[in-house]
Amino acid sequence: MAIPAVASRPPLWRNIRVLRVVAQVVVVALVVLGLRQLFQNLVSGLEATGISTTFDFLDSPAGFRVADSDFNPRSSSTALFAQGVKNTLLVAIVGILLASVIGLLVGIARLSSNWLLAKLATAFVETLRNIPPLVVIIFFFAAMFRDALPAVREARRVGAPAGDETAFYFSNSSFAIPSFVREDAFSTWLLLVGILFVCSIALWIWRSRVEVATGKPARRVAVTTAVLGGGSLLGLLVLDPLSWSWPRLEGNTIGGGFRFTTAYAALTLALALYTASHIAEIIRGSIQAVHKGQFEAAEALALSGFQRYRFVILPQALRIAVPPTINQYLNLTKNTSLAVAIGYPDLTNLTKSLIGNGKPAPQSILILMAIYLSFSLVISLLVNLFNRRLRLVGR
Repeated sequence: MAIPAVASRPPLWRNIRVLRVVAQVVVVALVVLGLRQLFQNLVSGLEATGISTTFDFLDSPAGFRVADSDFNPRSSSTALFAQGVKNTLLVAIVGILLASVIGLLVGIARLSSNWLLAKLATAFVETLRNIPPLVVIIFFFAAMFRDALPAVREARRVGAPAGDETAFYFSNSSFAIPSFVREDAFSTWLLLVGILFVCSIALWIWRSRVEVATGKPARRVAVTTAVLGGGSLLGLLVLDPLSWSWPRLEGNTIGGGFRFTTAYAALTLALALYTASHIAEIIRGSIQAVHKGQFEAAEALALSGFQRYRFVILPQALRIAVPPTINQYLNLTKNTSLAVAIGYPDLTNLTKSLIGNGKPAPQSILILMAIYLSFSLVISLLVNLFNRRLRLVGR
């Protein structure tokens, strides 16, 4: 009987697993040493020039005012970063919503059987996605708003005859539209809306279980909309928690109502349309990736065009479209830093002004990078949670 040969282990210097571990340790050590050297050079340079290496400047006054806000020169640098986060999120959130809706509609339109509609959608995509976003932003700001609209004292009045206070105002520096002002009963109405929202969630869950158990249509959207929307509207009529505030022209300024600058409008609209052109291509490709048998099955069931997309095509296409769309949301959020070109006080622009007022640049830029990193991580987390809900679960 033959005795099997005993496999001998190779020596450590020839063991591929050991060599991989050693190589990784060496690379990590070199990176750490390099970063340590760079950090020491930075600290030495700051100390040599007399610049502080701490973050104590966050408690000191920023030293300048932020337009169209309550921020004043005596406010702290921490409050300035908070103001920048607020202004950036206003652009990012509204831009993402607009880009999602426009991108979805344009992506579907590109596959339309209507020749004119499909060509218009194609022109929209091929034009915007091949132009740098900075150029699009400057075009909207300079050509469409700053040069096309009058100055504030000659602001264009829309929506009401002369002498009537119920009007909209448009100028080359700001827009003003009607808004609501809180009254004493606002807190009570807000509590009522919260209770109705919780009840709507409970109704949604209950109706879903009824549909699973009996097979009858749940009509979740109709039921929850009736409860939440109807109850909130009834509360508005009974409690009267809000009152109208109409804009009015006061010399060289516009008071009352809700006001936003043309810089904000140009930045948000430009980024939304630019990002929508990319999302439209993602939607088009995702719809085309759905097997043609699904289209044929939907037609065999005599579903209308809207029903085919609503119940059959889009639910499957979204599973494909959501992952690449995350990148477009991240790009839009990071592209808000291009606001420096038109003077909108976003996070990057305010950080630049803070450094110009004598605050230490390395610490300020480090905070700026950390905030943008937080934006990206939070957006990725939220969209990935939504993507997980869409994912097919095998049984």
